Amino acid sequence: MATKRGGPELFRLVRFWSRRWAAEVAGRTDERVHVQHVQVVEAVSLTGDTAGIAHQLGVDRSVASRMITEAVAAGYAVREASPVDARRVTVRLTDAGMELLDASHRWQQERFDSLVAHWEPGDRKRFADYLRRLAAEVVDER
Repeated sequence: MATKRGGPELFRLVRFWSRRWAAEVAGRTDERVHVQHVQVVEAVSLTGDTAGIAHQLGVDRSVASRMITEAVAAGYAVREASPVDARRVTVRLTDAGMELLDASHRWQQERFDSLVAHWEPGDRKRFADYLRRLAAEVVDER
């Protein structure tokens, strides 16, 4: 019987990068950037509501709310009344938040490119397509 592979390797990569990516982005940007600011900015870019941000961060709503409050205080996000329901609050990125998000995405792309630079172009593209597909399926799962 053949051993199935993929799961352990995926989570080994997740563990490895989850401890490094935001810290490295924060370290390459403004000294006032903290790791959690990078994480919040990434989550806000995907959804503007606290529940969705909490889901993206893998924390409960109260923790997400505190993290958002700190990102707002640092100038990376703002809270606004929802255009759909004034009783609800949405979160959006400021210009500084967008700059941090862009820096994060540049760093992520640089890392990906350097990790697969020795691969054949077709393999790089296929792997990127599979990652995009997996991310879309996981991120949209709620």
